[in-house]
Formats: sequence, C-alpha cells, structure tokens
Amino acid sequence: MISKTVPQIILSYIAIYVLIPFLLNKKRKVLFVISSLVLIYFAYTFHTALRCYYLVPKYPEIFSVRPPLIFIERITNVYAFLGNITGLIFPTIILMVLNYYRHQKEILSLKERQKSSELEALKNQLNPHFLFNTLNNLYALSLKKSDKSPEVIERLSDILDYILYKCKDKYVNIEGEIDLLENYIALEKLRYGKRLNIVFNHSVEDNIKIAPLLLLTLTENAFKHGVEEEINVASIKIQLKATKKEIYFNIENTIPVVVSTTNDIVDNRESIGLKNIEKQLQLLYKSNNYVLHISDKNNVFGVILKLISK
Repeated sequence: MISKTVPQIILSYIAIYVLIPFLLNKKRKVLFVISSLVLIYFAYTFHTALRCYYLVPKYPEIFSVRPPLIFIERITNVYAFLGNITGLIFPTIILMVLNYYRHQKEILSLKERQKSSELEALKNQLNPHFLFNTLNNLYALSLKKSDKSPEVIERLSDILDYILYKCKDKYVNIEGEIDLLENYIALEKLRYGKRLNIVFNHSVEDNIKIAPLLLLTLTENAFKHGVEEEINVASIKIQLKATKKEIYFNIENTIPVVVSTTNDIVDNRESIGLKNIEKQLQLLYKSNNYVLHISDKNNVFGVILKLISK
C-alpha cells in the first residue's frame, strides 16, 4: 500500500545511510535508539497524514474506513501506533540485516586479503644468506671443475622452482616439503662437508597437507645458528612423522661452543626465524590446532612442532 511504502522507503534509507554509520557503528547506542524511535514516529505520522489528507479523500472507495480517520486522534493513539509500527519497520529490519551481513562479508574478505599478503611476505623470506652462500659454493666448485657442480645447480633449481611456483596454495602435500628439505640438506652437506653431522628421518602417510615452508624455516634456523657459527663438528637431528591425525616435527641442533655461554645472544638471534614460524601458525592454524615447543638445555637447541593434519 502506497501510504506505507513511501514512509518505509524513507525510514529504511535514513536508518541504513545515516543512523547506522553515524551512530550505531560509532557505539553511540543510546542516541541511536532515541533517533530510531523519533524516526519511526515521524514515519508513522507521515503515513497517517498521507492517508487522512490525500488517499481517503482522493480514493474513498478504496481507503475509507469506519469510523472515519481523524489525524490528531490517530497520531496520539498508542495502540494505533503500535499496530502500524511492525509494517513500517519490517522492511528496514530486513535491509539492516542484509547490510550487516554484507558489511561482515567485506570485513572477512579484507582480513583474508591481509592474511594472504602477510603469508606471502613470510613465505618470501627465504634466507638470502643461504642463496648467496650456495652461489658462492657453486662458483668455487665450477673453478675446480668439480663433478658436484651439476648436483648443486639441479638441487638449487628444484628449491627455487618449488618456492616460487609450487607452494602458492595455503596448504600443500607434505611430500613436496620433504623433497624441499632433502634438497636443502644436500646443499648444506656439500657446503660444510665433514663439519656437519646430520640425520633426517621421516615417515609420512599419503595425502597429508601442511602449510608450505614451515619446516624449511625451522631447518634454516638450525643451520644458521647451529652449524654456521660452529668451529667444531655440528650436529642436527630431524624427525618427521605425519599421519591422518597429526604432523610431528622435531629438530635439534648443537649450540656452537663460541656462543654457548651467551644464551641471551642465542635466544635473540634464533628467535627471528621462530617468530616467522609463530606468525604463520597464527595465520594458518587455530590456536588449538598446533603446539610449538622450544627448548634450550645441555648445549642443544630443540624445537618441536605438532600440527593437526589437514
């Protein structure tokens, strides 16, 4: 009915484009409620005036009622007001609900884009120091015309190919992460030779998903702070188990003798890579879907990561 349609449109427009953004969204709830009541009463008054002074005289056969409508009595009649209020505000409520869900969807979309951008930045933090050293080693091997040069090129190529092109998804097959670790470890073995004692054991079931580059970051951290600064033989032990229920990753590295007495330095420097891990875990896994445990005792630095399988 036209006598209600026009007030409904005005009421809905003012509520959605004025009251909600300028009052409700700014936590001015009391003023929002008062303004809403005033607006509803204004819409009711407009609806009553339109009917009394235009529709009934113009179209008496359609709009005439018994007893006849009297404007002043109608707008001061609480029961009449309450009887018409639902019809007036119902479309506004529907539009407010739709507007709320649209707004929430936009917020979630924005958060998802922010999360994706942050994850991309974190994944792009492959240690440039590692790449620099690998290229230096490759250059040295090429000067010696070493038979190991092709292996270095192939493994480095596989690493870059995986990082740049194969781990764009939020979660990837864990087999690809294992291949990445094996290529990385093989290059570090070539670099450090007899200075490195490393064991990598893994046992995984098929089709297990994991967030990309988490395990590489932990492994990089162990090499950077457990091997690079060690003047004697450094040791790293890595254990990976993955089932349909859980992924378990444990990595331990010996703390270099030259810094083993300066725990503050070790903690500070090793925390850089670990903070990267923690940020990724917070973005990709719910708080009850992962456990990150860090230990430092008996000159051994250890990290245990447990994840609920995807």
